Amino acid sequence: MKFLVLSDIHGSASCLQKALDSFEKDCDAIVICGDYLNHGPRNPLPDGWNTKSTAEILNARKDKIICVRGNCDSEVDEMMLTFPCLNAYSNIFVGKPSKNSVNRIFVHHGHLYTREKLVDWLPKNTLVISGHTHVCVLEKSDGLVWFNSGSVSLPKCEEGKTCGVVEADENGVSKISLYSIEGNLIKSLLV
Repeated sequence: MKFLVLSDIHGSASCLQKALDSFEKDCDAIVICGDYLNHGPRNPLPDGWNTKSTAEILNARKDKIICVRGNCDSEVDEMMLTFPCLNAYSNIFVGKPSKNSVNRIFVHHGHLYTREKLVDWLPKNTLVISGHTHVCVLEKSDGLVWFNSGSVSLPKCEEGKTCGVVEADENGVSKISLYSIEGNLIKSLLV
């Protein structure tokens, strides 16, 4: 199974569509780490900002979306989106449970739970997927695997506009990759 990981769309229909065009056909589900429509008071309007089009693009894929609420999301966003998007976190379980494999994926936006809290809260060998900072992270530390796919529209890192792909099989998560929204591989981590 492959999960396309998107975060911090902030209403950019053109950036969202570019990422979907690059990866959607090869992925079984879409994980979104929040900040769907609103650009937020600290951010400029992103390129291709069109909240109605962004909502239409996402709504057409609602059967494939696993998502959480970002700090810029509110009840009005859920009125535009035809899927529930206001949960603080979500868990995805993949493969057969094993002591040494990554079978749990914990998805959150990144503004509510600190790294320290998650280290204490989650079992070892959990993949933690987040957004919020618009800065890419792909690393193993503290017994967990950390993945922030950056932002598809408003990057705050040298990698630019990014998204990710998480691959899983019967043994659990096997590979995590960070890509530009155009489909260029930036880095991967074998789990």
